[in-house]
Amino acid sequence: MNNKLFFNTKINEEFSTVLSKESEHIGFYHLCDASTDEYKIYAKEIKQKDIVVVGIGGSALGTLAIHHFLSLGNKFEKNLHFIDTTDPLVLKQKVEDIDLDSALFLIVSKSGTTVETIAVLKYLQTFVPISKENYAVITDKGSALEEFASAYDLKVFNIPDNVGGRFSVLSAVGLVPLAIIGVDIDALLKGAQEVKNSFFENHGYCEKLLTKATYYAQVSNAYNINCLFSYSEAFRELNAWYVQLWGESLGKQQRNSQLHVGLTPVGLIGPTDQHSFLQLIVDGKRDKTVTVIKVKDFEHGIKVPDVSLPALEKLDMLNGLDFSELINMQADAMIESLESLEFIPLDVIEIENISEKTIGELMYYYELLTALVAQMLDINAYDQPGVEMGKIILKEKMNKEKK
Repeated sequence: MNNKLFFNTKINEEFSTVLSKESEHIGFYHLCDASTDEYKIYAKEIKQKDIVVVGIGGSALGTLAIHHFLSLGNKFEKNLHFIDTTDPLVLKQKVEDIDLDSALFLIVSKSGTTVETIAVLKYLQTFVPISKENYAVITDKGSALEEFASAYDLKVFNIPDNVGGRFSVLSAVGLVPLAIIGVDIDALLKGAQEVKNSFFENHGYCEKLLTKATYYAQVSNAYNINCLFSYSEAFRELNAWYVQLWGESLGKQQRNSQLHVGLTPVGLIGPTDQHSFLQLIVDGKRDKTVTVIKVKDFEHGIKVPDVSLPALEKLDMLNGLDFSELINMQADAMIESLESLEFIPLDVIEIENISEKTIGELMYYYELLTALVAQMLDINAYDQPGVEMGKIILKEKMNKEKK
């Protein structure tokens, strides 16, 4: 993965040491070093064809991002579904799309008491009775959901206590369902591991990440919106994962002041959003940084046919062009246009191909970047008081409704 920065800043190298210290008690840093044997052994035991992840937010977004990224152009051994909503219209449709006679439901909740997840579990058990053959649980050790699983003798995978939901994709949360459908989870972790080792051994990723994080922190008041412009549909769900990671981690009140800070994430897909949101970036208020993600080799040689169409002869320059070349030319044209303008901070990430290794690299890169920016902004990246407030109010409303 190559990351080209179009801005310069004096980096604060002490923060690589700060993250080393933080990694002693924050668990996501070390997930890529863990053994995958338990997940792979369990995966081989599963006979069902439809694997259903039941969870919301960090319990589903990362897994969905990896699955979507790898599924374009690839076929898996099994079908992977996600039920991550309480919208009755969507819920009904999702259940209808599942072969309930050959379904395994993975109930994922770190706290074990996530309202949306438990509501869906209650609904699903009316179709498929709870049994160890059809349900498994991924949750914190000692949670109420683990107690529930014990009552039915369900298989339980634990999430490490010191790993937050939005940083949990490389734990059992993501690795169990991905292993079951045939994803190479070892390659996934290897990609993350390479970024980790490079950063903590002060190699290439260290300087790039420190430069980028330092810049974001220094200009966070003037440039408080970050646009992730991803040039492939493969990144669509990754964008959604990034929005949660960035928004929930970096929108906080500083530890030692009353100041509220944050970097607003915007996920965009090129070339579609090149025909819409790009106008706002170019001529709108200069309060946005832009990151472009490209794929070097799509490994699918689909070309524009060598034909001439009446009245469209001027576009015969397209003839014979590989679509992978076309999408990257569109990305490069946008990059050059932004480079030519003042006061639009820009960087470009290019991944080699669509593979387990490259998505592992990219996701760990963004987790490290988030942790760095949080430290530089003097905030806690790992709590979510604003989200918890909404959960408390929701439970109060439900209790009143029952009375």
